[in-house]
This record gives sequence, structure tokens and C-alpha cells, in this order.
Amino acid sequence: MASQDWVDKDFYTILGVSKDASDADIKKAYRKMARKYHPDTNSGDAESERRFKDITEAHSVLSDPEDRQQYDAIRAMGSGARFSAGGHGGAPGNGGFEDVFSNLFNSGGGGSRRGGQVPPDFADLFGGGGGFGGFGQQAPRKGADRTASTTISFAGSMKGTTIGLREANGEVIDVRIPAGVKDGQSVRVRGKGSPGSAGAGDLIVKVNVKPHPVFIREDNNIRIHVPVTFDEAALGGQIEIPTLTGETVKLKVPAGSSNGRTLRLKGRGVNTSKVTGDLLVTLDVVVPQNLSKEAKAAVEAFAEATKAENPRESLLSRAIL
Repeated sequence: MASQDWVDKDFYTILGVSKDASDADIKKAYRKMARKYHPDTNSGDAESERRFKDITEAHSVLSDPEDRQQYDAIRAMGSGARFSAGGHGGAPGNGGFEDVFSNLFNSGGGGSRRGGQVPPDFADLFGGGGGFGGFGQQAPRKGADRTASTTISFAGSMKGTTIGLREANGEVIDVRIPAGVKDGQSVRVRGKGSPGSAGAGDLIVKVNVKPHPVFIREDNNIRIHVPVTFDEAALGGQIEIPTLTGETVKLKVPAGSSNGRTLRLKGRGVNTSKVTGDLLVTLDVVVPQNLSKEAKAAVEAFAEATKAENPRESLLSRAIL
């Protein structure tokens, strides 16, 4: 509430800061001076008690954006003006705060400034709507954004999901995670950030995706490693492959496929309204650990039949320095 102190006292000088000091500068100055003049450390010192009272009042006004705007506007109109602490009585030229401003915010003299019309000249001066937007003051600002993080399943990242974030006060904010979200990607929730004079900021939620034991995401493609037997790789064949939808599809393995060969299934990767990826099937040729007598004999026969082939021949020739 505005009072005579708003005219008589220079709150910026009291705190030892400039008129364009930031909120952080004002808070820092207040803490420093409050410690110095606090009654607990200056017991019985009337001057320190008065200074502490002035410091507290100055901080109370300058730390509140609306009070600070109003204070700066009043001071800018002329430091020689006098305002009584209240009341509508008194001699002409020495009326209360509301009396003086009734000429600015109302069509007639006297009365409250609430509900009155702003004369055109002063509408321009104060920013067009009766608010204190002039005198170099900052316009209303949107509140700061807040950040949070959450962890979802791989299936949730593929299909989309909704999670609830609980505030310290118990309020739960529902956050919709769209299908296809990537690990480390952020989702914005409008209007759930810090409050501000021009509206609340946003909540920025970083999404962490749990890894899947089978599927590996690579951009919009999905990779899967599929074990195949030696004979399937050598002779070729048809195998079944699991997909993101839960169904299986049949895939033809070409004869003579090497370990690590990758086959592509179109449209079986990340699938949303905006993107369509593929399923990349990497073949892992499995070598048997324990061979039966018959199997060992078959492998030895195979080795004898193919002993003329040397898969390392080109490697040896290329390794010569």
C-alpha cells in the first residue's frame, strides 16, 4: 500500500543499489544490510533498529514487481509532492494518496481511482491501460519455465503414454508423452511453469527411455539381432522375426549369408503419423559348442570338401607392409 514513505524515502539509496538493479541485486543487498543492522546483533541500538526497519520496508516494496512499478511511477512524477497516509480530508493541495490519483484515473475530482476512466494523455503515459508501463519499467513478463524428468518403458516410447508428475503440494500434473519420443527428448507442458505477471511459464519434461532386451532404436529404425544356425546361413532358409507390434513376420535368409549381415524389413520400425522407419535384422551365426559324433563327422566332411577355399587369403595379401 502506497504511503508518505514512498515519496519521502529513496528505497534504492537505503539498500545501496541503483534504480535499474535486478531482483537478484536487490535481494543480495537486503540480506547483507539486514545481517548488519538486525536487532539481534544490535540490542538496544535505536539507530540500528530504525535502519533495519527502513531496510525491511525498502526490500518489501522493491522485491514486489507491482509495488516497485508503482513506487517508481510516483517518484518519477515529482519528489516534491506530499501525500498523507490516508483520508480524504485536509487542505487543498495536501489531500490523501487516493485524492491525488483520482484526477488521473477518474473523470471527476475526488473519490476512488477504481473503476474510473483514464484520460487519454495519462493512458499514453502509463502504457495505455492505466497500468504503470512507462517510466522505463519492464513490461509484464511470463513466468520462468520449470524442468523435470521422467523414465518410461520402451513400449511407452513407441506407442505413446501419459505419466503423472506429483508436485510438493500434492497436485498431480498429467504429461502426455507422444508416440515415437526419443531417449533424452523433452516434452513441453504449457502453463505449468512458474507464475508471472503475464502468465505462467511452461514445464519442460526430459524423457528417459528404458532399453529393451531385444529391440535397439537407431533414429527411426529398429535393429534386432537374430541368431541363425550355420546351415541356415550357408544354405539359406526362412525364419520368423518378432516385431514391435507383437506379431511375427517371416524373413528369407539368403544362402551364403555371413555373420553380421543385415537385412531390412520396410515399414517395421518406428511408426507414427510423421515418420515410418524400418526393421533392421542383423544375422548372428551361432556356432555349436558341443557336437555329437555324427555332427562332428559331418563338419569334418564339410571341411574336407571345402579345403581349397581360404577366406583369409585377401586379408593376408592386404596386410603386407
